[in-house]
Amino acid sequence: MNGIKDLKSCSQEEMQELVLQLGQPKFRAAQLFDWMCKGAESFDEMKNVPAAFKTQLQNAGYFISYASVYRKWVSRIDKTVKYLFELHDKERVEAVVMQYKHGYSMCISTQAGCRMGCRFCASTIDGKQRDLTAGEMLSQIFAAQKDLNIRISNVVLMGMGEPLDNFDNTVRFLKLAGNEKGLHIGMRHISVSTCGLVEGIRRLKDLNLQITLSVSLHAADNATRDQIMPVNKKWPIEVLLQACREYIEVTGRRISFEYAVIKGVNDTPQDADKLADLLKGMLCHVNLIPVNPVKEEFVKPDRIYIEKFADRLKNKGINTTIRRTLGADIQASCGQLRAKDRTETAVL
Repeated sequence: MNGIKDLKSCSQEEMQELVLQLGQPKFRAAQLFDWMCKGAESFDEMKNVPAAFKTQLQNAGYFISYASVYRKWVSRIDKTVKYLFELHDKERVEAVVMQYKHGYSMCISTQAGCRMGCRFCASTIDGKQRDLTAGEMLSQIFAAQKDLNIRISNVVLMGMGEPLDNFDNTVRFLKLAGNEKGLHIGMRHISVSTCGLVEGIRRLKDLNLQITLSVSLHAADNATRDQIMPVNKKWPIEVLLQACREYIEVTGRRISFEYAVIKGVNDTPQDADKLADLLKGMLCHVNLIPVNPVKEEFVKPDRIYIEKFADRLKNKGINTTIRRTLGADIQASCGQLRAKDRTETAVL
């Protein structure tokens, strides 16, 4: 079982191994796995599993992860829903549900907090508390679906935390999310974001999964990126982009480069030209993000300047869009998620 104690994080094969280890009949594995696929939150829900077996599991240290709704905000602007979830150990994470024409998309957290230190992101302010299990990632989706009575069709791992800093649990989540008995969300409907952990990108490349990889670039030169993203000092832009090219070559998948446009930092025509030169010839897409309020030092440019930045990239052959800002009135936009209960700033 590789030391896994969260039953919702277990594959069907691992369930079978566990059941045999505990001296139970094989069919108990299918029962357990079915309950996990349904999003069970406690042993009490599993009515067809003997009490003695449930006690045996608990005595052996096994538990069922869950995400309970601690607080909930609904945007008055666009109906975006933000959750503050509480986990089994009282740790808290935030997640966001967004409605599009094609259905519902959910941005989930992969860690409680973050240690990457990106200066424009609220998730890193209090540092990293711990990694989330795959089951806790799944539980955020189960909880939102149950609360809103909807089906989540697309998932982005862009909430709190750096997914590739929690690599094994992230990959485990990706594989479990597609199970047809459970969430049944295929990898082509999942985006994984990274601030640029080159070792993680290369490990992901070797797995050749059909996800969308989103790389937070946010600057076109090392001097600027060093100032706003500490990870750049370990893996500078040229090293990061080489790993991205290798990823594209192996997987055949287009990479999405995220670029938070910050007034006076990375928003000039020269910045756009440098970015276009960096990405020329790559199978990629640039997603411009008007920077969201986290610290007073970072301000978004006027919309017209962001549009001019986008046009300059497009004119140089770079596929570019400007991300729609959702949930701004409830601090649910990109870079704004934290684990604190910020009731003083919430719009109910």
